[in-house]
Amino acid sequence: MKFSTDSLRHLRTTHVATKLGGVVLAATDKGLSGLWFDAQKHSPDMTGWQTDDTHPVLRAAAQQLVEFLAGRRTTFDVPLDLSHGTDFQQAVWQALREIPAGATTSYGALSVRVGRPTAVRAVGAAVGRNPVSVIVPCHRVVGATGALTGYAGGIERKTALLQLEGAL
Repeated sequence: MKFSTDSLRHLRTTHVATKLGGVVLAATDKGLSGLWFDAQKHSPDMTGWQTDDTHPVLRAAAQQLVEFLAGRRTTFDVPLDLSHGTDFQQAVWQALREIPAGATTSYGALSVRVGRPTAVRAVGAAVGRNPVSVIVPCHRVVGATGALTGYAGGIERKTALLQLEGAL
């Protein structure tokens, strides 16, 4: 995910300790635009990003994330800013948001849902580059056989998230 020079000036971040490890949250004036576990694949270069532990979206996202990981929340209601992705990526990320807690879907089924049934690999790539992990629940996508495949935050975290939701 690439942020434009203009949006970088308005991007704010905070770091949150969770039971699944450290998390970096990022927000623009429009909403939450990033949630990455420390050392997660496909994390952006955060050089020069400004820390703001008082940003209201970041504070709300941090609180909701902690509540979710404690089993006290199943949905998130922070505003999102996913405008840094392509139209295709945004369509895939929106489809991810429609997978309810406790459920899973396959990459193939997700491809059908976004109207691109033959684009399974492209959908997989978009899922892997989801900038708002957990809140945009890419961990709910599994292989065609139900196998836990690929998760930028690591298979151990994917397993833990699915167990938390009762999907495993």
